[in-house]
Amino acid sequence: MTTDMRELLLSRIRDVSDYPKPGVMFKDITPLLADPAAFTALTDALAGMCARHGATKVVGLEARGFILAAPVAVRAGLGFIPVRKAGKLPGATLSQAYELEYGTAEIEIHAEDLGGDDRVMVIDDVLATGGTAEASLELIRRAGAEVAGVAILMELGFLGGRARLEPALQGAPLEALLRV
Repeated sequence: MTTDMRELLLSRIRDVSDYPKPGVMFKDITPLLADPAAFTALTDALAGMCARHGATKVVGLEARGFILAAPVAVRAGLGFIPVRKAGKLPGATLSQAYELEYGTAEIEIHAEDLGGDDRVMVIDDVLATGGTAEASLELIRRAGAEVAGVAILMELGFLGGRARLEPALQGAPLEALLRV
């Protein structure tokens, strides 16, 4: 990624203090999404990662991952698969529980949307602790597909998500456009 693109993306991410609770510095990507040049640059960069790693499908993680992954899938000419919170998908699903800082959560995927010939790129906006991404990798493999990699707009390095995710990647790449 060029320095100009990095600066463009960073300049469109707003810090919001004490959101959603005191002591948290929230990284708001809505200004980036509102800027057509920045959003296009981001979409192109993520679509390029899909091509480099031979992806055949794109998974977006609820909710902001949907916003990024759907246009990437269109740009790359790939199918888009949503990974949703439990109870949001109709029909037969595969589910995966995972640990949060305080408690657990569960995500689901339609297994019939993935097959043994698929190489799946997971796309999300932020890698924080890595729990959701880790659970999505398990779902993809349980559906019979291969993980092509994980592509993230921004990695919050101080939260240790990369270290948590490394074993679950099983050698697949983890690429973050920005690290803070």
